[in-house]
Amino acid sequence: WAYSRPFSLTSGIMVGGNQTNSFEFTLWGLSERPEQQHILFLLFLWMYVITVAGNLLIVLAIGADTRLHTPMYFFLASLSCADILFTSTTVPKALVNIHTKRRSISYAGCLTQLYFFLTFGDMDIFLLATMAYDRFVAICHPLHYAVIMSFQRCMFMVTACWTLTNFVAMTHTFLIFRLSFCSKKTIPDFFCDLGPLMKVSCSDTHVNELVLLFLGGAVILIPFLLILVSYIRIVSAILGVPSARGRLKAFSTCGSHLSVVALFFGTVIRAYLCPSSSSSNSVVEDTAAAVMYTVVTPLLNPFIYSLRNKDMKGALVRLLRGKVSFLRGQ
Repeated sequence: WAYSRPFSLTSGIMVGGNQTNSFEFTLWGLSERPEQQHILFLLFLWMYVITVAGNLLIVLAIGADTRLHTPMYFFLASLSCADILFTSTTVPKALVNIHTKRRSISYAGCLTQLYFFLTFGDMDIFLLATMAYDRFVAICHPLHYAVIMSFQRCMFMVTACWTLTNFVAMTHTFLIFRLSFCSKKTIPDFFCDLGPLMKVSCSDTHVNELVLLFLGGAVILIPFLLILVSYIRIVSAILGVPSARGRLKAFSTCGSHLSVVALFFGTVIRAYLCPSSSSSNSVVEDTAAAVMYTVVTPLLNPFIYSLRNKDMKGALVRLLRGKVSFLRGQ
């Protein structure tokens, strides 16, 4: 891939925190091969529609069925909302760029996309940890579950997640805002992210890299360790179940959940905590990793966390039947 031509303002070639909306980046995109653009557009459009529809159905089913007004499904509905917003931050812009054959994004649009991407992406991380804790309490402390996971505490946990994610996103966005960008304006990704933006900056990114390492590392690794510890305790409790069928069912559910966690956290750790070079092969690998945690994981979450659950499937069937009956009545 190649960088775009140098950009200059009346004050010189370097542009810092006072950049205007006329300043634009060029996104590397999903692929530079023209013959792949049509296939990529259809594939990502299909995945985006399925992701939004699947997660929206989950939110509607949980909201409409009073039997699902429990902490577990409250967190699941919150995760589905975060997934819709998370994938909507990047995929629609990528689809527009493929369709129009233009890969530009304004400076203001880039920072806005970065802020919301970090907010909803970190929200996914915190909610996955919260859901693991909820399952740990339900399985390991069932007699105290109603007290520990009260409505007030659940609301506090979700509110705390939103507060933390906004703080982290604002911190990273402000530090990117302080950077200057000159001739190297092609972002080696299909959306505005921290690592690619730091690569195309012509100012010192040492502070940004340190904050990403320590703050970003804490945001990723602490929830991951909490999830890991929760599931270790859950598996230990499951091993004490006398019924072989019950153990198999529990292990199957935990295994599917852990597969999504491993996929999501594995690609996120690869993207944010493992440095990569500026070679074209590295750009392709980074883009593939970004696709996994921005597109594939939100697509899989409705199937993994819901469709394997009998109560959830029943609520979805009742919701869809109610919609069909309503339409027939009209």
